[in-house]
Amino acid sequence: MKPMRMHHVGIILPTMEAAHKFLETFDLEIDYQGYVEAYHADLIFTKYTENNDSPVELIIPKEGVLKEFNGGKGGIAHIAFEVDDVEAVRKEFESKGMEMLEESAVPGTSDIIVNFLRPKYGQGILVEYVQTVGPIKR
Repeated sequence: MKPMRMHHVGIILPTMEAAHKFLETFDLEIDYQGYVEAYHADLIFTKYTENNDSPVELIIPKEGVLKEFNGGKGGIAHIAFEVDDVEAVRKEFESKGMEMLEESAVPGTSDIIVNFLRPKYGQGILVEYVQTVGPIKR
């Protein structure tokens, strides 16, 4: 797997109100919003900064395991790296005996597909791999 750049940091927040307060507190602008069916969550991505720093992804779960993250209080959920081929990443990790969260990549928001390396293989950190594929038809 070749070196990757940081794509974003994912933060779970319990409500949309909390997400907007976070944006306001840190003077962050919304780039785009969406809903990810696979994880039952609304998402807000912030705009890149002038320095082209990676954006923040705010995750507002509607139900499921993400809703209970950190006792329902939310927090930093994952870091995400951009890759050319998320399926190749999955195959590489599986060849080393490591498991991904999904059997194959799932649609994210807008124009990406994603998969996650389980935290037990990332020293306790959930790591997401993101591939840009163009607008996803839902």
